[in-house]
Parts: sequence; C-alpha cells; structure tokens
Amino acid sequence: MIPLGNIAYGRQFADFYDQVFPKDESADRTAAALAALVKEDGTALELGVGTGRIAIPLAQRIGSVVGVDSSPEMLDVLRRDVAQSTAHVVPVHADLCGYVDESEYALVYSVCGTLSMLLDAEQQRQAVRHAADRLAPGGHLVIETHHAAAVLALANGDRTATFFVPYPEPDTGLLTSWTFDTEASLWQASHIWFDHGTVRIGTELSRLTSPEEIGSYTAEAGLEPVGCHADWRGSPFTEKSPMFVGIYRKPERRR
Repeated sequence: MIPLGNIAYGRQFADFYDQVFPKDESADRTAAALAALVKEDGTALELGVGTGRIAIPLAQRIGSVVGVDSSPEMLDVLRRDVAQSTAHVVPVHADLCGYVDESEYALVYSVCGTLSMLLDAEQQRQAVRHAADRLAPGGHLVIETHHAAAVLALANGDRTATFFVPYPEPDTGLLTSWTFDTEASLWQASHIWFDHGTVRIGTELSRLTSPEEIGSYTAEAGLEPVGCHADWRGSPFTEKSPMFVGIYRKPERRR
C-alpha cells in the first residue's frame, strides 16, 4: 500500500490487517460504488491493493482488477484469498508512486488513505499524474484519503491523541495513539491490536492533505472533478469529515 522505501508497513500489519479492516459489508459497499463508475465489464487498477479487501469484490462485479502494492506480505495474503474466490485479481509488486504499464483503465482508484503514505507533496502529485496517464478517455480516478483539518479537530486541536475502538467480536479492539506535525502535515499513528489476550503492534506515517490539494493535483493531470463525498454511502462532505472520497474524470478525446 506504500512506496517501496517504506515496506515495513506490510511486515507489521499483514497478519492482522484483515481483522482491523475486515472483508465485510463495508468493503462490498465500496466495491459497489466503484463498480458503478464502470459502464461495461472491464479491468480496473488499484494502487495500494493490500490484501484485496476492495479488489476481490470489485473484480467479481466488473471482471478484473490489477492490484499494485509494495508489500510482498500483503500480496501473499491477497494471492491466498484470490485462490479461494472466483475473482480475477492480478497482483503486481511495484511502487505506486511511479507505476506504469501499457494498459488503459476505465477506473483507477486508491482507497483507505493509501495516497497519504507518500510523504511529500511531489510524490503525491507524481502518483496522481501516473494514475491519470493510465486512464482511458472518459475513465475515472477515485481517491479516498484523510482530511487533515478534520483529523486534527478530532483531537480538539491537540497534536497528540489516544483513542480506543472496541470491535464487535468479544475481547478485540484497537488502541491508537498519534502525533500530528501540523507544519509538515505528517501524522504518525501507533496501533495496538488486542485479540483475545494477545496484542499486535504497528506504526504508520502519513502526509495528510485536503480535497483542495488533491484537486490541484488532478487538475494538473488534466482531470475534471466529478464529486467529493464523506464516505462510500455518498454522504455530503463537510469540513468535519475525517475522510473524503474524491472522484475525477478524464475528458473524452476530441474528434
């Protein structure tokens, strides 16, 4: 889900990622929203495919997904789950910041804050530009990532915060502590996953953005804005929304 230079993320999280982000009805909802942007059966490109939480149900709807990720550990889980499904997902080990191939896609997408794991503006801009280059005319780029101002507001403006989220299964939950460098917009979050008396620990570092910043990247890449939502239900985005889903379209070729 991250650049090749930061592959420790996959080593830390691969074994319990699917417990923190289960392949459940929320994943199906995301896949359905993405599939609605594809007019015919075809192939989509996911940048930061992880364990296939979205790619697998999306491929079952539209035909095929090419899934790029920098983590061999995440891709191993993806291959295992694809083998147990009817989905056609092609795993690719590569850096999402500069991934290129010879295909054109009706849909290119990056979800769950993956773009924010590129840690400077130029890397993020480059990733968006390469993603736009992979789009067929009329195709859509979808980016789901964190909204910096709202994340900071969750902690009442403090640069540090700690939250515990209990999960539905008994004796499971996620404890997260973060530090937010407002000047650099860098968000370091450390997680402790509790599971029936055992714990797993992982740390991630992100550069958080705003819809306006992502919109500037997509405009530079020649894409047109289609919409911005707070979630995959299509809820209106507000300044208090901690996440945003931006949808952008590549213009049709002029005849």
